[in-house]
Amino acid sequence: MKVIFNYNDVFFSFFYDDTESCTHRSHEYAMNYVYSGEMVLDNGSEEIHVEKGECVFIPRDHRITLYKRPCNGERYCGIFLMFTRSFLREMYTKTNKYRQQTQVPNWSPGVLKLPKTAELTSLFASMTPYFDPEVKPQADFMDLKLQEGLLALLHIDPRFATALFDFNEPWKIDILEFMNRNYMYEFTMEELAHYTGRSLATFKRDFKKISELTPEKWLIRKRLEVAYSLMKEGGRKVADVYAEVGFKNPSHFSTAFKKQYGIPTTAALS
Repeated sequence: MKVIFNYNDVFFSFFYDDTESCTHRSHEYAMNYVYSGEMVLDNGSEEIHVEKGECVFIPRDHRITLYKRPCNGERYCGIFLMFTRSFLREMYTKTNKYRQQTQVPNWSPGVLKLPKTAELTSLFASMTPYFDPEVKPQADFMDLKLQEGLLALLHIDPRFATALFDFNEPWKIDILEFMNRNYMYEFTMEELAHYTGRSLATFKRDFKKISELTPEKWLIRKRLEVAYSLMKEGGRKVADVYAEVGFKNPSHFSTAFKKQYGIPTTAALS
């Protein structure tokens, strides 16, 4: 069982079962504080253990598996702060202080366990009352907490500014957002790169960060998922959906459907 509350990009989470895992693919920078229990971050080559009272920084566009579980008889509870591009841009324009900090050498931090500082301790201690779902904070108050979290990072290492306030590529379009909107169309890899504002090499590199599938296989899976929903929940027939989701003929659709779901298309209608 898990419970998650989102208050203006500040997430409070509770996990009651033995182990809960999820694949983190956030396009935004984030901090995750462990109030109780334990969290393990696995990037495929190493594990980072984050224990009670510890906080970890997670960079944007970074794919990592998170395991959240009880420890020492306490369930997992955590606080997740997400720094969106719009929030960071707003903070950057408010004061020259941040502009001065971006003059330090470029830095691209990976996943980092943050040191325990007075600023972080104070920040998260002030947020623990909101683990009570009956106590709901105001949005502007949570915005202040995001600002506190940002300042805490910058006081830990001024080089965070060069990463957090990097707006040098505003022309890039979010890959998954574009593909979720346009999955039904036929695109070559070159066209996908072009329409998302990337070179082919950059597109391939960026896509590997967000999916284990190739773009072609991702599109097929997306089309099948939409088609399955249309047939199972909407009562639509194969002849009505195969072209709508991007397949050229019903035979190709039926073959792909059975390969993914292990059942014929007729079973989705029952």
